[in-house]
Amino acid sequence: MPDLSVVIPVYNEEENLPHLWPELREVLEPLGLPFEVVFVDDGSRDRSAEIIREFREADRRVHLVRFKANAGETAATDAGFKASRGRWVVTMDADLQNDPHDIPALLSHLDRWDAVTGWRVNRGEGDSPVRRISSSIANRVRNRISDESIQDSGCTFRAFRRECLRELVLYRGFHRFIPTLLRIRGYRVIEVPVRNRPRRFGRSKYGVLNRVFVATADLLAVRWMKNRLLRYEVAENLGGSLIDE
Repeated sequence: MPDLSVVIPVYNEEENLPHLWPELREVLEPLGLPFEVVFVDDGSRDRSAEIIREFREADRRVHLVRFKANAGETAATDAGFKASRGRWVVTMDADLQNDPHDIPALLSHLDRWDAVTGWRVNRGEGDSPVRRISSSIANRVRNRISDESIQDSGCTFRAFRRECLRELVLYRGFHRFIPTLLRIRGYRVIEVPVRNRPRRFGRSKYGVLNRVFVATADLLAVRWMKNRLLRYEVAENLGGSLIDE
């Protein structure tokens, strides 16, 4: 069984994958941890799945989960969680903007925290002004409505202890709110700086509309969940059990 699982949603990334996999090996092998990399092909229309199969033929640490049709990043993330086996789980994008060399730093926090989420402090290094502005607006709106303090909820470069994910229930678009969902359930989440590299190939799947307006209903759902959360302390329990055996 691997100690570490890296989960990577993939959608039309045939140009990026041949660069990503060698870079991952370069970073992960010196850690001395048994690891696996779970690529989840989200209904790509290019050669992404074929390329991942080639990785698998050469290295059994590669796993491929392929959807019949495009289902979205949250679905791909959820499928990756369910397919992964490591006691630590890292999620990252396949577009080369996340730097695998940040993985050891993310993992270093898991001895004190349950989950670590990336914060792309220097967005100007990898994104256009339009993307930076739209992301800034989206983060402010999300934090205002959800009563949160996450600086970069759009960053999916994260690390988790396995126990955080066992009962995590996701809905479409909720990959953005995983840190908030974990905090609701009492887990300790820290946000740390990560690098943000320029996209070398392809183009972003997200724009202003799906960063701000499309997510409004999701934000209201998250706010409702936080407001309706059961809060109580048991003062006495004589002879009974609060947990089914």
